[in-house]
Amino acid sequence: MLDIIKAIVIGIVEGLTEFLPISSTGHIDLVNHVIKLNQSADFTAMFEYVIQFGAILAVILLYFNKLNPFAPTKSAPEKKATWLIWAKVIVAVLPSVIIGLPLNDWMDAHLHTPQVVATTLIFYGILFIVIENWAKDKQPAVSRLADLSFQTALFIGLFQALSIIPGTSRSGATILGAIILGTSRAVATEFSFYLAIPTMVGVSILKIGKFIMNGNSLTGEQWAVLLTGLIVSFLVAVVAIKWLIKFVKTHDFKPFGWYRIGLGLVVLLVLFL
Repeated sequence: MLDIIKAIVIGIVEGLTEFLPISSTGHIDLVNHVIKLNQSADFTAMFEYVIQFGAILAVILLYFNKLNPFAPTKSAPEKKATWLIWAKVIVAVLPSVIIGLPLNDWMDAHLHTPQVVATTLIFYGILFIVIENWAKDKQPAVSRLADLSFQTALFIGLFQALSIIPGTSRSGATILGAIILGTSRAVATEFSFYLAIPTMVGVSILKIGKFIMNGNSLTGEQWAVLLTGLIVSFLVAVVAIKWLIKFVKTHDFKPFGWYRIGLGLVVLLVLFL
C-alpha cells in the first residue's frame, strides 16, 4: 500500500513536469532522494521512465483528431498536412535516436545525481531568461506549425538530444531551440508535445525490453504500482497541457526559468549543508 501512495506522488510529479520546461526526470530524481519505491532497482529504473508514457497518452488524447491522418472528417489537403507533421516529427526525433541510444546506459549510471540536476536546472533556467529577453521584440518567422520546415525540425531535434542530461528537460530543450530558430512560443510548445510521442514511446519500449532481458517479470504488486503511476501521470498531464497552452498565449517562459534557478539553488544549498 505504501508503494501505491509513492506511485501516486511520483505520477503527479511526472504528469506536472513532463510538458512544462522544468525537467520531469530531474524532478523524479530529486523525489527519489526523499521517497523511494520498495522495489528492485530494475523495476524502479523501468517505472520512472514508463510512467512517462501515461503523460504521452494525454497528448494523444488531446490532439488525436489533429494528429490522425485517417480521420474521415479531414479533406485530402488536411490529411496531407497531417502526414507532413508526422514526417517532420520523425525527422526531429532522429538525433535523439542516434545520440541518445548509445549514451543512455552511461547517462543512467553516471549523471543521475542531485549535483548534475541542480546544475542543469540553473543553467537552462538562465538560458530561458536570456533567450526570452533576446526574442522579446523579434517577430517569429514561423507562427504556424504548417510553416515549420524539415530543416528547422531537424535542428529542434538536435536541441532535444541535449535532454539526455538529467535536469535539462526534453520539452525545455525543444522549446528553447525552437524559439532560437525563429518559431513562436505556441508553435514551439505544440511541436514539443508531438515530438514527445515517438521519443517517449521509444524510451518506454527500451526500458521495458531491458527489464525483461534482465530476467525480470512483474509481480501483482508491481503491476498495481506501475498502472497507478501511469494513470495518475496521464490525468495530471491532461490538466498540465491544457494549462500550458493557455499560459503561452499571454506569457513568456521566464517564470519557468526563475523557478528552475530557484529550485537548483535550493538543491545545491541542501547538498552543501
